[in-house]
Amino acid sequence: MKSAVRIFPSPAGLAAKLAEEIVRRISISATKERRYSIALSGGSTPELLYSLLADDHAGQVPWEFVYLFWGDERCVPVNQADSNYGMIRRILLDKIRIPAANVFRIRGEDNPVMEAARYSCEISGILPSRDGMPVFDLVLLGLGEDGHTASIFPGHLRLLTSDVICGMAEHPVTRQKRITISGGVINNAEAVVFLAAGKSKAPVVRDIFRKNPGFENYPASHILPAYGSLDWFLDSEAGSLI
Repeated sequence: MKSAVRIFPSPAGLAAKLAEEIVRRISISATKERRYSIALSGGSTPELLYSLLADDHAGQVPWEFVYLFWGDERCVPVNQADSNYGMIRRILLDKIRIPAANVFRIRGEDNPVMEAARYSCEISGILPSRDGMPVFDLVLLGLGEDGHTASIFPGHLRLLTSDVICGMAEHPVTRQKRITISGGVINNAEAVVFLAAGKSKAPVVRDIFRKNPGFENYPASHILPAYGSLDWFLDSEAGSLI
């Protein structure tokens, strides 16, 4: 596994650099006439990234070669403010020329158990596989203050080692149901990128990097791609304790 940490002065700087890197990777894939698959993340820092992709890079990206998936989704209708798909549609999809057939969303409004099974089949039917798991070109991940990533929460680490592609999760405080790709899928990707910004993320980043006692209780600490790369894109506040 190749791993790198990049620290930027601000969330905007982080997002700008990552946007450039994603455009570069897509362009390389397109020159080979090969599709590029991305599992998208929700959250405020990824939202900055999507805004830049839409506003500054839309014309540079050969969107016909891009396949967009979701790493996780809250079980809510798309018109609710906390829908990951709804946010990404407003910020990115409505502003770019990507074929509708290249967008594969999680249907948060449907029965979560049935939708997790349906989305698992959809992913496995489209992406190549390795070791019995689908292979994304890129998985984008946020980082919670409790160390969760995607919708894999502390105390629910079974989703890290489960042989399912997607599973149902429940937020430990709100009890809101969610659908998430599993740790096995994340760790099978060609590239995984964490995006984290703000002082509130600094303690968990420190604990993971220093392997402080209890760090293994953070789901994010178990993201270690078996074949691909792992990059951490941090702003100066999130990276201030490492």
